[in-house]
Amino acid sequence: MLAGKNILLGVTGSIAAYKSAFLTRLFVKAGANVKVVMTPAAKDFITPLTLSTLSKNPVYSEFTSGDQGEWNNHVDLALWADVILIAPATADVIAKMANGICDNLLLAVYLSAKSTVFVAPAMDLDMFQHPATKANLKKLDSFGNIIIPPDNGELASGLTGEGRMAEPEALVQFLSDHIKKNLPAGRQDLPLSGKKALVTAGPTYEAIDPVRYIGNHSSGKMGFAMAKALADQGAEVTLVCGPNSLSLANSSIKRIDVVSADEMYRECLKQAKQANIIVMAAAVADFKPATKGKEKIKKESGLTEIKLIPTKDILVELGKRKNGSLLVGFALETENGLENAQKKLYNKNLDLIVLNSPAGFFHDTNKITIIDKRNTRKFELMSKQDAAREIVKEIVKKKVKSK
Repeated sequence: MLAGKNILLGVTGSIAAYKSAFLTRLFVKAGANVKVVMTPAAKDFITPLTLSTLSKNPVYSEFTSGDQGEWNNHVDLALWADVILIAPATADVIAKMANGICDNLLLAVYLSAKSTVFVAPAMDLDMFQHPATKANLKKLDSFGNIIIPPDNGELASGLTGEGRMAEPEALVQFLSDHIKKNLPAGRQDLPLSGKKALVTAGPTYEAIDPVRYIGNHSSGKMGFAMAKALADQGAEVTLVCGPNSLSLANSSIKRIDVVSADEMYRECLKQAKQANIIVMAAAVADFKPATKGKEKIKKESGLTEIKLIPTKDILVELGKRKNGSLLVGFALETENGLENAQKKLYNKNLDLIVLNSPAGFFHDTNKITIIDKRNTRKFELMSKQDAAREIVKEIVKKKVKSK
């Protein structure tokens, strides 16, 4: 959603300025063009060199630069920007913005802005709660600026409360969601706009008794990354997930929680009817106990064996009922990985299969191979977010059909 967008990042004199480095990197990674304007006070917390290196552009702080006094034209900077984000925004800068005070380059850019201005406050609890700050934020809101609420958490003073600047990932998602929400009707800016995607994530738990279960190791991180990557390319995503502790950064994704393989089977068959894209990233248990104890099985009574029976193969069933959907499966193998993944590709009627490594369990990285009936693409170790984006690139290449 941010690819090709011109983002002007304003950084002010707050301890939270260190987060602007991560924020700049995330914007660049998303394909945005980034220019940074710092207040003089911001340079006490982070160097212009850091932000210049990450943004791949000069950093602006004064009205002139260089030995010859070249003018940093605040009007040109404001007109260049598709989006202006001031993060962190201190109480001082918020007050000046609200009252039209223009004593540095960033404020001059703000007063010249034609694009939407987002403000991410960062200050201590008492400062944020002060009536003057509240009034200034209300005033900025009335001007059409968009205030990104701060988090409630540990502050630099040692206190805990509201005033902590939103995390960089949340700020990037906030801007992406806003841009997506405000696209004019009928525009197809993103390759998967108008497409519906079903994604599964996490493990399933198969009950032995009311308190014990068997299941697969899975954090759900790969499935959640897939859901986000698809939504970032315009898809309307439904995420069916087994037990996990993850939360969704993208509020537009519909989440459905299940526990067992049978529950995931029923929900997937229901949701797949309307899906153009189906990505089965969940680690569904292959077996379940033949019987479930009605009460907790006592250790003293002994349990010499548990009879297991196969669970329903969701991927096979979806392969039979594709009806034009693009179907993506995942395979985790400990031996003969490529050969076994290729067999699954054909036997389960898949369009793509992703061979991933057991090393990805409960980690933020994965090592994947993407396989279709013509090509095999092997990748080095990367973050699960990057892996998801690579998989989505392959999905886009398949030219997903409409229903």
